[in-house]
Amino acid sequence: MNPGDIIGHRYKIIRSLGEGGMANVYLAYDTVLDRQVSVKVLRLDLRDDPNTKRRFRREAMSATRLNDPHIVGIFDTGEENGLQYMVMQYVQGTDLKAYIKDHYPIALPQVIDIMEQVLSAVEAAHAHGIIHRDLKPQNILIDANKNIKITDFGIAVAVSQNSLTQTNTLMGSVHYLSPEQARGSIATKKSDIYSLGIILYELLTGKVPFEGENAVSIAIKHFREDIPSVRSVNPHIPQPLENVVIRATAKDPIDRYENVKQMADDLKTSLDPSRANEPRLVIDHDDNDETKVLPLDKLPYNQKNHQTSQPTGPEQPAAKKQPGFWSRYRRHIMGAIALIVVAVAAGCSWWFLLRQVIIPDVEGQTPLQAEQRLKKQSLRVGNITRVHDQDVAKNHIISMRPGPSAKTRINSSVDLKVSTGVSQMKMGRYVGHDYAETAKMLRQKGFRVQKRMVYSDTVDAGTITKQNYRRGTIIKPRSNIIDFEVSAGKQNIKIPDFTNQDVSVVQQFANKHNLQLTTQQKKSKTVATNHVISQTPKAGMTLNHGDTLTVTIANSGNQTKTTNIQINIPFDSNGGQRENRVQVYIRDANHNLTMEYQDITINQETTINVPFTLKNGQMGAYRVVRNGRTIMSATNITG
Repeated sequence: MNPGDIIGHRYKIIRSLGEGGMANVYLAYDTVLDRQVSVKVLRLDLRDDPNTKRRFRREAMSATRLNDPHIVGIFDTGEENGLQYMVMQYVQGTDLKAYIKDHYPIALPQVIDIMEQVLSAVEAAHAHGIIHRDLKPQNILIDANKNIKITDFGIAVAVSQNSLTQTNTLMGSVHYLSPEQARGSIATKKSDIYSLGIILYELLTGKVPFEGENAVSIAIKHFREDIPSVRSVNPHIPQPLENVVIRATAKDPIDRYENVKQMADDLKTSLDPSRANEPRLVIDHDDNDETKVLPLDKLPYNQKNHQTSQPTGPEQPAAKKQPGFWSRYRRHIMGAIALIVVAVAAGCSWWFLLRQVIIPDVEGQTPLQAEQRLKKQSLRVGNITRVHDQDVAKNHIISMRPGPSAKTRINSSVDLKVSTGVSQMKMGRYVGHDYAETAKMLRQKGFRVQKRMVYSDTVDAGTITKQNYRRGTIIKPRSNIIDFEVSAGKQNIKIPDFTNQDVSVVQQFANKHNLQLTTQQKKSKTVATNHVISQTPKAGMTLNHGDTLTVTIANSGNQTKTTNIQINIPFDSNGGQRENRVQVYIRDANHNLTMEYQDITINQETTINVPFTLKNGQMGAYRVVRNGRTIMSATNITG
C-alpha cells in the first residue's frame, strides 16, 4: 500500500507504521468519521493461503467482541482486491519494546502499573475464550500518559502453521514463546501466562532471558534451561517480585498460575513490606515414580521396650508398736505442726509472689486484646509507647518488653510499643480496585477513608472509579482524608405507562435516562396519530442505561418504515479531557433537527444505534455535537 491509496472506499493511507510476520500496518484517515485509524493488511505472500485467510477473518471477528480499555479496538474488517484488512483504533505512542529500551531502568511501581494494565487486558480476552498466543512487548502499545493497549489479539494463530525456520518473522516472537509452543503443542491460557512472565522479566532487567543465533536455538533454551534470576541483574528487586517471574515462567504449565487474575493478585502485593522476608520460590517437580534407594537410618522402625524391675531397697522392718501417753509425744506433734505451717506459708509466698510464668506473644494484637491475654497469665500491661510504623496497622502492638516466651514473676508488667499508623506515604493507584479491601488497608495505616456511590454502566458495583489524590502524592493520616468514588452498579430505570401519550414524551424520557428508543408505526382508529398504542417493556418493569425501549405509535395510514443507523462517535482526549458531552439530533417522521434526540457523556469511543422512522420518499438526517462543536452529520438516510 502507498500513501494516498484508499481501502474500503473510505480509509486513505497516510504512511506505514510497521511490518510483521503476517500483516503490514498503516496509518490511515477515515474520510467518513474524520479520524485517524490503523489499518492492518494481510501480507501479499499469504493472501492465497485459504487457511490463513480463514483464520484471519475468524480471529478478527472474535477480537471485535473484546471491549476493554487496554485492548486496541477493532472498528471494521473487509477485503480489498483479494487482501484481508482490519481497521483498528490508532494509538499515538510507541510499543513497549522501544519504551523499555529508552527508559530502562524503570521504577518498580511503574513496572507493576504497566503489568497490571497488561494483565487486565489478557484477563478480559481469556474471559471471552480468546488466547493471544503471541504476547510480546512489540504487541503492547504505550502512550504519553503511560496508558497500555494490547494489539493483535487472536491473530497469532494464523501464523502457527509456519515453522520456526521463518527466522526473520518469528525471531521477535520466539523470545516470549512458551516451552509447550516451542515443542509444537497447542497453546493454552497458561501459554499466555508464560509470555507475560517473560515480559515482566524484560521490564525488570531490560533484556530477554535467552538469546541465540536463530529462532530454533532460542526455542530450545525455553524448554531446557531455567530462566535466569532477575535479582542477579538487579539485587534491589524484592524476592516476592522475582517469585512472580519464577511461577509465571515455570516449564510445566501445571506449575504456573491457574489464571491471569491469580498472577495479577500476586503481583499487586509483591512490593508490600509485609512480604519482605519471603523466601525464593522453588518449583517442586514430582519424581515420575522413579525407584529411589533410601538410607537405612531414614527408615522407620520400632524398638521393643525392655522393662526391668529394680529393687526398691532393703525391706524396712515393721515399726514396733511402742506404748506411750500424750505427754510423751506432745513436743514432737507441736514441732511437726510448726513445720507444716512454715511450709504452707513458703508455698503460698512462692505461688503468689515468686512463681514465674511464660509471657504470651501479643504482638500484632490491640492493647485491649493484649491486656486480656496477659491477665490470664497473671500479668499486667505496663507502659505504652505510641510510634509511627510502616508495617503494623494503627492501634496494634509493634513489640513488647520483655519479649514473648520470656519468663517473669507473676503480677509483673509488660511494656508495649503500639503503632499509630504511618506518618506519611505515597498515594497508590486504586482505581479499579475493590473498595472494601482498599479502605480496610488504608484505615489500618491510620487514614480516614470516605466514599461516594455513583451509578455506572461499565464498572462493577463496589469498584473504585475515582480517587481524590493522584498516584505518587505524599499524604499524611493527620491532615489528609482519602475520598473515593465507588461504583453502585447499573441504575435500574422504572418504565412508566406511556399508553396514549405523545411520542415526544417517550423521547424526552429516553434522552433523560440514556435509553435507545425504537418506534414502530401502526394504523389505529382509536389512538391519536403519533400517540403510543403499546410498549416494550411493559409499565413497571426496569431497564438500564443503553437498553432499548420500543413503542408502537399510531399513524394516519401513511406508509412508513423504521431503519436503524449505527453512529460511531470518536472520543476527544485533547487537553487531558476524561469525558466528552455528546448531543445527537435527528430528522425523521417524528423528529426534526432542532429536537435533541440524545444527550450522553462518553469516556471512550462509543457506538450508538439510532432508529429512523421515514415515510415513503422521505430522507432522514442526523447531527452529532461533541463539547459544543458539530463533529459529524448526514442528510441522506433512507428507509
